[in-house]
Amino acid sequence: MSNLQYFSLKGNNINGPIPGTFKGLQNLQGLYLSNNGLQGSFIEELCEIERLSELYLDNNKLSGILPTCLGNLAFLRTLDIGSNSFNSNIPSSLWNLRDILKLNLSSNGFIGNLSPEIGNLRAITLLDISRNNILGNIPTTITALINLEVLSLSHNKLYGSIPTSLGDMVGLISLDLSQNMLTGVIPKSLESLRDLQNINFSYNRLQGEIPDGGNFKNFTAQSFMHNEALCGNPSLNVPLCDNQVKKSSKEKKLLRKCIIPIVVSTILIVAGIIILKVKRRKKVENTLERGLSTLGAPRRISYYELVHATEGFNESNLLGRGSFGSVYQGKLHDGEMIAVKVIDLQSEAKSRSFDAECNAMKELRHRNLVKIISSCSNLDFKALVMEFMTNGSVDKWLYSHNYCLNFLQRLNIMIDVASALEYLHHGSSISVVHCDLKPTNVLLDENMVAHVSDFGIAKLMDEGQSKTHTETLATIGYLAPEYGSSGIVSIKGDVYSYGIMLMEIFTRKKPTDDMFVAELSLKTWISGSLPNSSMEVLDSNLVQQNGEQIDDILTYMSSIFGLAVNCCEDSPEARMNMADVTTSLTKIKTLVLGANRV
Repeated sequence: MSNLQYFSLKGNNINGPIPGTFKGLQNLQGLYLSNNGLQGSFIEELCEIERLSELYLDNNKLSGILPTCLGNLAFLRTLDIGSNSFNSNIPSSLWNLRDILKLNLSSNGFIGNLSPEIGNLRAITLLDISRNNILGNIPTTITALINLEVLSLSHNKLYGSIPTSLGDMVGLISLDLSQNMLTGVIPKSLESLRDLQNINFSYNRLQGEIPDGGNFKNFTAQSFMHNEALCGNPSLNVPLCDNQVKKSSKEKKLLRKCIIPIVVSTILIVAGIIILKVKRRKKVENTLERGLSTLGAPRRISYYELVHATEGFNESNLLGRGSFGSVYQGKLHDGEMIAVKVIDLQSEAKSRSFDAECNAMKELRHRNLVKIISSCSNLDFKALVMEFMTNGSVDKWLYSHNYCLNFLQRLNIMIDVASALEYLHHGSSISVVHCDLKPTNVLLDENMVAHVSDFGIAKLMDEGQSKTHTETLATIGYLAPEYGSSGIVSIKGDVYSYGIMLMEIFTRKKPTDDMFVAELSLKTWISGSLPNSSMEVLDSNLVQQNGEQIDDILTYMSSIFGLAVNCCEDSPEARMNMADVTTSLTKIKTLVLGANRV
């Protein structure tokens, strides 16, 4: 054992502290203990393995402080301790690792300021300190990291301005400063970063004009939302800046003087005519439309508009049927495409659930949830009016004979779904359980962005509760064990369903496939392939599509399948939460994009 160079026990159920006997392995270069249940502290004995080059302790239950002796590991190139419970200051000795390439400290409880000595890490390519409690300014010395490709400082308590000199970090591919308290403007110097592909400044207190040069032309409103006073291109959901408005202000003043009196007179006349017509129409509509609801939105869509939009709920417009009713495609009089979910009222329980679903959906707003436009309800008819998803369900695309989703599309879809579930579980004051997550309930828009749909059996849990019982049946194959045995529903059940779907989307095998009999299930099939046989379970379409480059994909598939298996642990408490799932998959995507660039 003394000559052992690489040691891996990742993705098991190992508990307890890290054994101090590792210090005897003086030739060890790689130690991989990720995705276990290791507890206790970061033992100083690890610092005695002088030749250690890669150390992976992520996704465990380690806590306490990081020892200063870490700075003595001169050969260390990768240190990943993300998703643990470390809660100390980051030791200053860590910034002495001048040759380290990848450093991941994310999803812990690190405190204090970022040291100016961070600029010593001249060779580093990936630096992730997101989801901690780091305070203070972003040190300007960070711009000395000219080889850095991925920088994430999101979900901290950073304040002050974004250093203009970030524009000198020419290697940056991904920059995430979201969910902080940053102020000031977004530096125009960032326009010069030619390789920048992902950027996120959302949920800060930034103001001023959003740069529009360089790769900023490719970024969407999601990168800048929820700031104090940003302005610029209206396509980014921000107002025009003052300098853009002033150009036409003189012309507008002249128009106001001449046109306003004429317009006001015309409006008064037209308003009088409309009021008379509306009064007559309401007498008829009040008897035909009882109980129209709009989920707090200004849109009012009547039953008769829905009949017209769907051509009388014609079978040719039927998109699909589920346990709670049917969904129809429709077209409103203004040309807007909609999807109408008509609730099956044969069951009194299902009828009652409609109001619960409306209450749940009313407060839910997320880019990866299907948007509810309105609802229509009377004694004999209940329907939700939703935005229409042009590209249909993930299930349709996954099992299509005409098209094969590529690796990055599948990864993006599962990141979108994870983000939606993270919001449902942790993003509002009341946690929402979806309870029936599967590929048919995930829809794709025109840009192949995934949106989670069908909350017909979602259950709201009051504050302080983590579990509830239900008589509603979810879909066989995606059910968590605790649901099947005792009917217990919780957000951890959604995590289980997500894990099954994550396996399915990369294997193209349904959990109910005929091959899964007796003791063999989709979960055990995947588990048996880890860590070195992912090729045997990977969708053959991906293998054919990527040819000689398939080895590049297999590099990431072991991590993805390991994450899926973790989500499907028999014990609900042992499963990951969706915030950590989102973080893990986003990291994998960043690495994929970086590899493609090279």
